[in-house]
Amino acid sequence: MADKDAFCYPYHVHDCTSPQENLPNKGPFHSEMLPKNSRKGAGYTSEKPLDAKTLRRLAQNREAARKSRLRKKAYVQQLESSRLKLTHLEQDLQRARSQDEFMGCGGAGGSISSGAAMFDMEYAKWLEDDQRHIVELRSGLQTPLSDGELRVIVDGFLSHYDEVFRLKGVAAKTDVFHLINGTWTSPAERCFLWIGGFKPSELITMLIPQLEPLAEQQIMVICELGHSSLQTEEALSQGLEQLQQSLVDTIAGGPIADGVQQMVAAMTKLGHLEEFVAQADNLRQQTLHQLCRLLTVRQAARCFLVIGEYYGRLRALSSLWASRPRESLISDDNSCQTTTELQMVQSSQNHFSSF
Repeated sequence: MADKDAFCYPYHVHDCTSPQENLPNKGPFHSEMLPKNSRKGAGYTSEKPLDAKTLRRLAQNREAARKSRLRKKAYVQQLESSRLKLTHLEQDLQRARSQDEFMGCGGAGGSISSGAAMFDMEYAKWLEDDQRHIVELRSGLQTPLSDGELRVIVDGFLSHYDEVFRLKGVAAKTDVFHLINGTWTSPAERCFLWIGGFKPSELITMLIPQLEPLAEQQIMVICELGHSSLQTEEALSQGLEQLQQSLVDTIAGGPIADGVQQMVAAMTKLGHLEEFVAQADNLRQQTLHQLCRLLTVRQAARCFLVIGEYYGRLRALSSLWASRPRESLISDDNSCQTTTELQMVQSSQNHFSSF
């Protein structure tokens, strides 16, 4: 029977026990059999003190991580702001095109040329980059950056403006009227437009109070720069007026029936408009570079920040003006009209009462 049971059940009870149960539970033998790492808890850390270099590196890493989080947050906010401003810009552009189509100023069907449309697209991208550069300038002035790091940001902003002058040079060769009319800018910016851009002398006059305190030598040199810019602006304005008068004389002169020769001569003179826009943009570009050289790196950063925020506020003003409530304006017009009608009725009654 025992043989039969052994045959039916070849595995005995003591064979199924784990090897750990066969080991003694007490004594030094048990601790020696366990691995060394198991004798240390899961939260075991080396008690060796950190040296000053390691602590300094950890502090630098924490500070770098904090700055990275701040930059990421500012960049996300800048993207959202750029998206909203781009939406307003597209609305202003569509509104301007609609006005041109309504007034018949945009050619056949109110459309613009392909070169002008390409410039508008590139300028919209430039405005997005402009917001990013403004955020970098503002954060660079608020955080304790070295002059070398701040110089990199200032040079990037200067190159950013060089890019828009390059884009305008390309657009002037395809559609110079589009640049001079200023339909690519906001309505508030158009109030200060001069030959397709800002007046350098007016920009310098606006900047001087914003950059104080300035050294006496700096103020004197910047004022000289503004005076020379004003003289160049007057010369270009006089030349443009002479060109316009010459165009009037050319188009109006000659026989009325056949004006082919007048049109050919007028087309030749219109080619000089590109030269005026190029010279005006060159004056604007050189003025910005001169200001950058005359100011310290932090003054230059402040200068470009003031310029960027100034034109950003002009664009915001245009959006606010376009979205202002019209009900009050309509009610004011109606009240004025009603008052005028009452005055007319009263005057007519007084006139008939004299009979």
